Amino acid sequence: MAQGSVNAPNTNVDQTVRIYDAFYAYEVDVPQLQYDTIFSYFNSVFGTKEQAGNFTTVVFRIAEESGIPAMQLFEELRSQGLPQLNLTLAYYLNTLRSSTTLLGINAAVTPNYYVARNVRA
Repeated sequence: MAQGSVNAPNTNVDQTVRIYDAFYAYEVDVPQLQYDTIFSYFNSVFGTKEQAGNFTTVVFRIAEESGIPAMQLFEELRSQGLPQLNLTLAYYLNTLRSSTTLLGINAAVTPNYYVARNVRA
């Protein structure tokens, strides 16, 4: 089979995708097929390419930080419904974030009475 044909990948071309998140200063090279698989799933679930790209980046970041292979993590996420998917992602993201900015926590903060009365709306 000829090199670079439709049926055989061109081995001279890099088969990875570089993920770069400027906000978190996160950068990693991942296999192209894994990236495309995860991105296409999130694109079908969330509807916009921006959301799909953000969640795809998150999966690879979680995989790197936790030591769980990205495709194993993806299979776990894919088997869940949307509400459970959101909870699972919040759980994993909370392990990466500061404890002062946790996701999915609904505890109402009650300010000190004397401080609260001095705050104008």
